[in-house]
Amino acid sequence: MLQRPRRNRKSEVIRNMVQETHISASNLIFPLFIVEGDNQKSEVSSMPGIFRYSIDNLLREVESCMNLGLKAFDLFPNIDEQLKDKYATESHREGSLYLRAISEVKKHFPEACVVTDVAMDPYSSDGHDGIVENGLILNDETLEVLGKMALAHAQAGADIIAPSDMMDGRVGYIRNVLDENGYANVSIMSYTAKYASAFYGPFRDALNSAPKFGDKKTYQMNPANLQEALIEARMDEDEGADFLMVKPGLPYLDVIKLLKDNTELPIAAYNVSGEYAMIKAAVKNGWLNEQRATTEVLMSLRRAGASAILTYHAKEVLLNKWL
Repeated sequence: MLQRPRRNRKSEVIRNMVQETHISASNLIFPLFIVEGDNQKSEVSSMPGIFRYSIDNLLREVESCMNLGLKAFDLFPNIDEQLKDKYATESHREGSLYLRAISEVKKHFPEACVVTDVAMDPYSSDGHDGIVENGLILNDETLEVLGKMALAHAQAGADIIAPSDMMDGRVGYIRNVLDENGYANVSIMSYTAKYASAFYGPFRDALNSAPKFGDKKTYQMNPANLQEALIEARMDEDEGADFLMVKPGLPYLDVIKLLKDNTELPIAAYNVSGEYAMIKAAVKNGWLNEQRATTEVLMSLRRAGASAILTYHAKEVLLNKWL
């Protein structure tokens, strides 16, 4: 027997030498939830170890992460119901919670990379990612709101704008708004293939942003479809996207690989709240080894082709030296 692959597995030194896929802090983006108030820190019940922070505590959390080498953060706001309306006006109001949070993080940590979420649902009284009329989600009318939101984020200091709404044409619309207002250097990380998934529940708990009626299947993608992701990817690339994102991550490794093989742009993957919650629940019940399961999940996303991984595990894997 001339070929014995096990010879390259016989010691840790050799296994590390021939390892094909690597992951480090530079590949990770940490999602963080924000609430109004002072000295607020409340755990998301469906996401053990993940908290909603007031801005003062948000800054302390960012500092703690930066000391671990984690330097990219995606911010998400929990907005008071009284501030929500049909047109998500709170999303671009000067002095709003979200804009203050962006500004404060960049003021105190200019070297941090701040990614911002562009979608109406956290601010919408309907809980949808677009303007609702007679039960329908209006596409083109929504773009104006998204443009105002993206511009406000850029003015507050955002490094990367991440439209997660799945409206047609929003990448090009946002790119034009940013360029025309002097923000040509602000990047766009498009949620290119965002599926109508069952794995978003804990995230919606964290933000209280579930739709008030119906579902999001008319704008988020059908989980059965693969090739459709190429249509979305080509549109986003043509419209000026700098990153293409696949969401969720684990059930869609084939989509990550497909996009990786068909574009020169970097691919991001969102290891979403439901995926995080499943591991935490299994670990709590003694069914999984947390370190091995978590690192295997993140490695699989990298192996499939993701350069950037948005994950709620980001801080713990660095804090515990799991990578």
